[in-house]
Amino acid sequence: MRLERQEHSITYISIAMMLIAFWFVFVYSKTDGIELVTQYLHYCGLGILGAIFANSTGAGGGVIFIPAFNSLGFSNEQSLATSFAIQCFGMTTGAISWLHYYMQTQKQKWQQLPLLLAILTPLSIAGLWTVEALNISSINNLEQSFSLFSIALGCALLFNHFNQSNRRNSSQPTFSIKKADLVILGAITYFGGMITAWLSVGVGELIVIYLLLKRVEATLAVATGVIVTAATVWSTAGLHFSTNSDTYFSVVAVAAPGAVIGALMAKKLALFLPIKTLKLFFAAWIILSGVAILAME
Repeated sequence: MRLERQEHSITYISIAMMLIAFWFVFVYSKTDGIELVTQYLHYCGLGILGAIFANSTGAGGGVIFIPAFNSLGFSNEQSLATSFAIQCFGMTTGAISWLHYYMQTQKQKWQQLPLLLAILTPLSIAGLWTVEALNISSINNLEQSFSLFSIALGCALLFNHFNQSNRRNSSQPTFSIKKADLVILGAITYFGGMITAWLSVGVGELIVIYLLLKRVEATLAVATGVIVTAATVWSTAGLHFSTNSDTYFSVVAVAAPGAVIGALMAKKLALFLPIKTLKLFFAAWIILSGVAILAME
C-alpha cells in the first residue's frame, strides 16, 4: 500500500512539474518575462480565487474570470480566450488532484468514474468543436447567456436540495448510474460542450447538476465535472495559445500559477465541507455570480 501511494505521488509530482515547465516556456515565449509578470502580479489572486471555486464545485473558472474580465473592459473574444487559457492550468491541476485522490483512496468506491470519463470527455470535446468548426453563434450576448445559465442551474440545485431534505433517507447518496442515465448525461454533456465554447463554462456545471440530482455522491460529481472540463479546455489549447489568438497573455502569465495554487487548495476544501454544505456552496455561488453579471449590464 505504501509503495502504491509513493508511485501515485511520484506521478502527481511529475505532472505538476510538467505544468510548471510549460508555464515557464509560455511566459518567456509570449511575454517580456519577469518584468511583465511583476507588473500584472495582482491577477495572481484572481487565478487563485477562480480555481478554488472551479475545482471545489465543478463549475468552470469562467464563473470568476468572465465577470472580472468584462469589468476590466476586455472584449468578449478576449474574455473567452483568456479564461480558456487560464483554465488549462487551473482545471488541469484540479483534475490531477482529483485523479490522485481517486487512485489513492476511492478506487473501490468510485468504480463508475472511469466509465463516466470515457463517455463524457469525448462528447464534451465534440460539442465544443461543433461550435468552433461550424462557427455557430450563441443566441444571446455573452453576459446575459452566462448570467441566466448560472441562475437557472443554481435554482435547480437549491430546489432539489430542499425538496430532498423533506424526505426520509434523502441524505444517503447513490453510487449507481444506469444506462438510461448515461444516455441522458451524454446528451447533456455534448450540449454542455457547446455552451462552454460560447461562455468558457457550462459542461462542468451541467454534469455536476445532473449527477447531484441523481443523488450521486457530491465529491464524485465534482471530480467528474472537473476532469471533463480540464480535457475540454485543453482541446482548445491550439487556438488560445497561438500568436493570432485573442488571449491576453500578460494576464495569463500571472493568473496561471495562481490557478495552480487555487486548484491544489480546492480539493481539500471540497473534502472538508459536509455534503449538504458543498451542494449549497455550489448553488449559492453560481446564483450570486449570475445576478452580479446581470447587475453590471
